[in-house]
Amino acid sequence: MNANDIWVVIREEAAREAERELYMKHFLEQHILQFDRFSEALGMLLSVKMASRHFPPQVLQELFDDFYRESPADVDIAIADLEATLERDPAAVCYFEIMLFLKGYQALQAYRLEHWLWKGNRKSMAYLLQNRMSEVFGVDIHPAARIGKGILLDHATSLVIGETAVVEDNVSILHEVTLGGTGKESGDRHPKVRRSVLIGAGAKILGNVEIGEGAKIGAGSVVLDDVPPHYTVAGVPAQIVGRTEEAEPSLDMNQRLMRRSKLR
Repeated sequence: MNANDIWVVIREEAAREAERELYMKHFLEQHILQFDRFSEALGMLLSVKMASRHFPPQVLQELFDDFYRESPADVDIAIADLEATLERDPAAVCYFEIMLFLKGYQALQAYRLEHWLWKGNRKSMAYLLQNRMSEVFGVDIHPAARIGKGILLDHATSLVIGETAVVEDNVSILHEVTLGGTGKESGDRHPKVRRSVLIGAGAKILGNVEIGEGAKIGAGSVVLDDVPPHYTVAGVPAQIVGRTEEAEPSLDMNQRLMRRSKLR
């Protein structure tokens, strides 16, 4: 859906909930029903979430307004992330709840502002917001990292993504995942995660390694080497345990590991 269509749906969802749960009516009016556009409401929500005594929400709201006005593609990306979350997270049952209550989604949209600032050589402001995002959401994504669209950050607590990491489209990442370096090396030192990869909870992917398209990383694994496309790895250190059963594991969210006997 485009921004206008999805905003109609979100407003309808919020209006029904406001009638059903009267104690939330004022909250929903403040955060959704008073706005005509999705980008305005999302920017205001994140501004309030990330505000501090050093940066009041009004200042952050201006930043988000500039961001979405100058980079309308990021509004479409925010919608793609919203749809990905609804499709893949069984706990997500409607759009307005994802937008208002799921911190993985919120942290991802905050990162996108930080990345825009970083690309515009506004690095101090990007770092300031990254620091605040880490405090508020428990998520640490370097502003220089490159993250595609249709991303699910499920729970997201203790997620770390390093400076030179790349995450392509339609990837699903669970909590306590690290896309990090291996030590004090400089330069291009973080993982490259290709399309449609599923990364299980607690996995650590370290160094400038490539996780091939459609691969699956088992929960708790430590990955130090490249993973071929459409293969599953698990263990410490991670080893290949089979081919993936799905072309796009990130969409199915099936974390079962194939037995070695099925390896072809």
